[in-house]
Amino acid sequence: MFRFLLVRIASAIPVLLVLSVVTFGIIQAPPGDYSDYIRSQLINQGGASFEEADAQAQAYRKEHGLDKPLPIQYVNWITGIVTRGDFGHSLYYNKPVADVVGERLPRTLALALVCHILASVIGIAFGIIAATRQYSWIDSLLSTVSFLGMTVPRFLMALIIVYILVFHFNVSEINSFHSARYGGAPWSWDKFVDLIKHVWPVVAIATFGGLAYNMRVMRGNLLDTLNAQYVETARAKGLSEGAVVMRHAVPNALHPLIMYQGVVLPYMLTGEIETAIIFALPTVGPAIVGSMWVGDVYVTATFMLVLSATLIVGNIIADMMLAALDPRVRMGGGVYA
Repeated sequence: MFRFLLVRIASAIPVLLVLSVVTFGIIQAPPGDYSDYIRSQLINQGGASFEEADAQAQAYRKEHGLDKPLPIQYVNWITGIVTRGDFGHSLYYNKPVADVVGERLPRTLALALVCHILASVIGIAFGIIAATRQYSWIDSLLSTVSFLGMTVPRFLMALIIVYILVFHFNVSEINSFHSARYGGAPWSWDKFVDLIKHVWPVVAIATFGGLAYNMRVMRGNLLDTLNAQYVETARAKGLSEGAVVMRHAVPNALHPLIMYQGVVLPYMLTGEIETAIIFALPTVGPAIVGSMWVGDVYVTATFMLVLSATLIVGNIIADMMLAALDPRVRMGGGVYA
């Protein structure tokens, strides 16, 4: 098991390096950079002439190394990460990128983790209920819920909820985690309840998509498992149907869902990001959009690199969970031993 973990970590390093190159190149592909944003700001808001604004923009590019070739910019960025843990300086926020990420990433991960737990628990439970009541009205209802969760775009659900909250319930504070009176207040039960009131739409929308996938996979795989020969043998031994399902069928039906955990965290992160952009919550989503809009490449590249790392880490965790659950995986093929 330990050897398998070391092999997976070692193989993840070059993958992450390639992802960093691809991400940095794609972000730099559109024409222009942050100096163009500086130029437009000087002209539109500062009243500077085009020549003055262009001169200041060029000086800004040279000062921050934006005039250097793209490979050199990438090498400087990745070298700073590896040797000093320095992700660069945010030109838009005017502070280290690590500070920008440190402010927003924990909130995003916390929301994504909550959504993941809810989607897994509720989705698996609904899948078991649907499979054990195949073709009943409960199965039809839950299958409809699964279909809607996997087909309706999350940003559309977010827009509908924003419309209802603003125009029907007159909610004005939807772009923050707390009401104004709780902004600097110490944590208390009232502040926690206020937090729930602000983040429940994001949690509900991101959970809905994951719940639908978990339920669909669990239902289909459990139906196949219930028809397996060893399940029929368990029934023939006189075990109750509940014991047959929970002790024999469900553990084996969970294998595809455990493998899915490798991509579920990035899926929940993207769901949270999409919804947070609509609600303008101070998480990763609005920061990515804002940094891309002004050309703050180091912020965008760092966030993309972090999201890529979560996918890799998630796959490693999924492999370890699958090996821990199924002895056949640990003992098969040598590398899992």
